[in-house]
Amino acid sequence: MHDPNKPVPRGVYILPNLFTTASLFAGFFSIILAFKDQFDMAAWAILVGAAMDGLDGKVARLTGTASQFGIEYDSLADDVTFGVAPGLLAYAWQLHNFGRLGLAVAFLFCGCAALRLARFNVGVSTTSKRFFVGLPSPACACVLATFVLFMPYYPDFLMPILPGLTLILSVIVPLLMVSRVRYFSFKEFGFIKAHPFQTMVATLIVLSMVFSLPRLFCFLILIGYVISGPAYTYILRRRGRQIDPEAADAAKAAARKAEQAAESAAGKAAE
Repeated sequence: MHDPNKPVPRGVYILPNLFTTASLFAGFFSIILAFKDQFDMAAWAILVGAAMDGLDGKVARLTGTASQFGIEYDSLADDVTFGVAPGLLAYAWQLHNFGRLGLAVAFLFCGCAALRLARFNVGVSTTSKRFFVGLPSPACACVLATFVLFMPYYPDFLMPILPGLTLILSVIVPLLMVSRVRYFSFKEFGFIKAHPFQTMVATLIVLSMVFSLPRLFCFLILIGYVISGPAYTYILRRRGRQIDPEAADAAKAAARKAEQAAESAAGKAAE
């Protein structure tokens, strides 16, 4: 962890931006591959871009080199890698079969990703760290990419409806980006600290499955993550469970203040 009192060498500031540039290049390369009908490679390029995007923020925080420039640059790169690239991949792969409708649906990736990133940048200081509001753009792009890679496991008898399934997926997933559905961010590790052994075992199992059959389990895990948002937001809310941890914290703080005020009033009355 970076010591805030220790000056940061100038060269260190370029490190997180290098990862952002790598993510941007991966998105650009995916577009080129999609034009060449190399859909598998284009999908892998998006996944590489997602990995690079996950590293740039962590490197910036660890080295104490986070900056407004880095935030804005990351958002622009994300719109290319997780908006333009998956949209063009979906269109070149299956959506071109629907003509103008396919073109409009493919644009949803780009447009919704831009709106999602703009909303995230505006509300980054006011939203809970435990949740994302809307499906994160890297997850959205990775769902489409892993769906392309899932093809070896796709049943032959469902091949005639593959374009239709791609169309449905390409509508639902981008719209989830601009929705109010809450998704776990995994930025706070209270459960991991409370259950370290169980978490380690679960992580080993997941990594083993992904390593053994990456095309299958990456897609299934991401689909599970997409479903988890609406399930958590709507089902648990209807059951009356607390969804917003910030509201819970605010309620607890208000209760503590009320108790302190009552104790103070009681002490003055006793005097």
